[in-house]
Amino acid sequence: MIANKTVVYTSGTFDMLHINHLKMLEYARSLADVLIVGVNTDELVASYKSDPIIPFEERIALVKALKYPDIVIPQNSLDHREKVEKLHFDIFVVGDDWAGKFDYLKEQEVSVVYFPYGAGITSTNVKERIYKNYEKIKKKADSHFPADLNING
Repeated sequence: MIANKTVVYTSGTFDMLHINHLKMLEYARSLADVLIVGVNTDELVASYKSDPIIPFEERIALVKALKYPDIVIPQNSLDHREKVEKLHFDIFVVGDDWAGKFDYLKEQEVSVVYFPYGAGITSTNVKERIYKNYEKIKKKADSHFPADLNING
């Protein structure tokens, strides 16, 4: 708490920004007088999953453009102990796909909320849907050409 204001921190990759990102940010905003959002750097994301589709500079610009955050910062680490000391946040909100992973923050008197992320909508699922739709479209398009025509070079 800073000046009797509740400070909430949430973070994520925010790749391929989708409705569950917005729901989580809206929820975090409802708890906060001051909402700080950390956006994972490309290097951080690459350390625990595949590279993001959208580059960091674009992802952070998109999050800054939203109405919910007061402050948007780069996030270089999934260990938030030092951030608690520097930012003095009271509540940490993260998707429930991370359930249990941030319970250590309770030792610093931070409330940890694992937001129910919602079935079926993740950046990974969006990427998979795009890839599947691309394959369908490509097959349909390729079938329009005569079999003896080399369209690949």
